[in-house]
Amino acid sequence: MKKLIVAPLVAIALAHPSIAAAPQFQTAAPIAYMEDLSSGAVLFERDANRRMPPASLAKMMTVYVAFDMVKKGELKLDQMMTVRPETWAKWHGPAAGSTMFLSSGENVSVANLLYGIVTLSGNDACIVLAEGISGSEQAFTERMNRKAAELGLKDSHFGTANGWPDNGVTYVTAHDLAKLAAATITNYPDLYKQFYSKRDFTWGKTMGGSAITQANRDPILGRVAGADGLKTGHTEEAGYGFTGSAVQNGRRLVMVVAGLTSSGQRAEESVRFMEWGFRAWQSKPIVAKGKKVETASVQLGDSSSVGLVAPKALTVTLPAGTSPNMTAKVVYDGPIKAPIKAGQHIADLVVTTSDGLQQIMPLVAEKDVAEAGFFGRAWAGLTGFFG
Repeated sequence: MKKLIVAPLVAIALAHPSIAAAPQFQTAAPIAYMEDLSSGAVLFERDANRRMPPASLAKMMTVYVAFDMVKKGELKLDQMMTVRPETWAKWHGPAAGSTMFLSSGENVSVANLLYGIVTLSGNDACIVLAEGISGSEQAFTERMNRKAAELGLKDSHFGTANGWPDNGVTYVTAHDLAKLAAATITNYPDLYKQFYSKRDFTWGKTMGGSAITQANRDPILGRVAGADGLKTGHTEEAGYGFTGSAVQNGRRLVMVVAGLTSSGQRAEESVRFMEWGFRAWQSKPIVAKGKKVETASVQLGDSSSVGLVAPKALTVTLPAGTSPNMTAKVVYDGPIKAPIKAGQHIADLVVTTSDGLQQIMPLVAEKDVAEAGFFGRAWAGLTGFFG
């Protein structure tokens, strides 16, 4: 039977403690959340688990599903999809909200539909992509919900591909949106870079035949150093919201604000919030990439143990200008059953700062551990039987 194994690591504790209060931030946003992905530290949280309508923030999940399919080879960026006349009839004109200005019967590549969704927040582009992938929007939302479950988005559900109001069927939380943003950035870095930081996109034509260029609505893009995504949203019910990310000096922050009263207020609060995250907090390295931190016991493997190493340089996030005391421990469900692949996430490094806040960072297997042969399994069974 597996049990939670905790191994304290006294060696990681800092030698020069000081008392440091967490930096404070004042915002008009009724819902707000910020996490430092470099350390897993939550820098700010206000009502982050309240279920809310996402508006166009739901399109992040539509894009995530598409990215996942592209990476797996199930969808090609140059694959063409046709705008069905019924879809065009429903999703064009002022009543359709933000659009990419697609035309009925038009053939559009997956790549251009993704630009239309991310850069232009095109409701029409979302539905064309959903129908092209799954045959219908309803079938596509089933994909969205399966993927949300895989990501552990416990307080999110999707009834539309574009976040159009649907009487509460579609809902998210700020915490889940941040988790979705982090997964997008981590799992599909090349696609994220290609699609999420485009300043504007041109598609469609005016009645006079002129090309239509629309700017990206991202309020921190070009205003905060290192900003490179993600998505805005607005409906009368949801208010104005934004999920954003930026990276500076190796630190990547993800933020969410929701329930604001205007696009101007959203822009102001988003810029202030992200700048505060970088200015009021600092990063401190604690474990170099590839360094072995601890050893974990292995069950039914050709080795009885495996090293736990840092998959990247691990850092903690602290109030700027301070060096508070920290303690660290390794936590995993053990013994870990073979087979184990090198680089597999099998444990966590949990760092607790003097204010009681925890920062959780992954540790991975140092090497492959194959299953034990017949005699090895038999011997393990005997030793287990006799204690």
